[in-house]
Amino acid sequence: MNMLDRLAERPGTVANAGFAVMFTGALAVGAHTLAGNGANWMFDLAVGAVVCAAALLRGHSRTRAAAVALVVCGAAELAAWRWHLPGQPGGAAVLALFVLVGSACRVLPVRPAAAIVAGGVVVTAGTMERYLVFIRDGTPCSYAATWSMGLGLCAAVGTGLWLRSLDGRRQAAIETVRRDERLALARELHDAAAHHITGVVIQAQAARIAARRNAPTLEDNLAAIESAGSDALASMRQVIGLLRDDDDAGGLTPGPERLTDLVERFAGRGPAVRLRLPDGPTDPSWPPEVTTTVCRVVQEALTNVTRHASGAHEVTVALAHDRWNITVEITDDAPAAGSHRFPHSGGYGLVGMRERVEALGGTLSAGPGTGTGWSVLATLPAPGRP
Repeated sequence: MNMLDRLAERPGTVANAGFAVMFTGALAVGAHTLAGNGANWMFDLAVGAVVCAAALLRGHSRTRAAAVALVVCGAAELAAWRWHLPGQPGGAAVLALFVLVGSACRVLPVRPAAAIVAGGVVVTAGTMERYLVFIRDGTPCSYAATWSMGLGLCAAVGTGLWLRSLDGRRQAAIETVRRDERLALARELHDAAAHHITGVVIQAQAARIAARRNAPTLEDNLAAIESAGSDALASMRQVIGLLRDDDDAGGLTPGPERLTDLVERFAGRGPAVRLRLPDGPTDPSWPPEVTTTVCRVVQEALTNVTRHASGAHEVTVALAHDRWNITVEITDDAPAAGSHRFPHSGGYGLVGMRERVEALGGTLSAGPGTGTGWSVLATLPAPGRP
């Protein structure tokens, strides 16, 4: 990593370097000007150096740095008024004070920031009072400097608040991205593992029943458990691989042809499944996010049949598409008494399915079927729809 890259990662260091150059120039110009006029330049230099140092060290504590700068500026104003020293705060001190006020408005909570701004107003008012006193006793004093300090204070406050607003928007955008990523990961983990783990549970229950009866099907049940566990492990590895991948893989992308494998695997441990695929090419060249959503909807619907529709004898998976829409419907023939089990299952399957479908501009409905059973219908806009 070269020096430019390091500086880019630490913008505060770059800003401080720029401020240091600006403060140094202001201190030098102020001392040279006062020395040329025969005034006490050392007092101005000392005050400016302290306030500038506080501004450069503001990263440790902005509240303390601003408090030190305000106290020093106020004390310098009193000393200049009492002993007729050069007007304070000087140019360098004023610039440093503006940096501290703007930084406080950008970062600090409302109350400390408001207190620092109020302190800046008091210091500015002190310069105005000094101007009025000097006018009355005939001592020349520049009103333009006082006016410029007031405008500069307003500019510092405005800049700090504007940067604060930008920081707030940036943080809100970051939080939105993080929330979306968490939801996406939650959907992937749920969809990739829950289907297979549900199979493990069902087969384990069957194995317990078989063990009680000493039935010869126990070995088949254990083999099914092993297969479902292996599938779950493979799915988890896929998700972990996505998390570790530096490239944005965009999620798992099984194609429509994977529906056949999905249905066959489900039929081995649940009701019979009829799969109705549309006529035409096996792979209609859908985008990955569409094929993933179709497969995940079917997978979750079949998983919920296993969990909540023990009385179902047959499940139908129908996939259709035209130039306008892609539809996938999953229906079962469970008795009507079980038609209310799905909404109250307490899981996140329906939520995840709806989020996936709506993210692509589609709709999802789930409810009792016509007569008996349950129906899940997802409708997605066809890619390239006119």
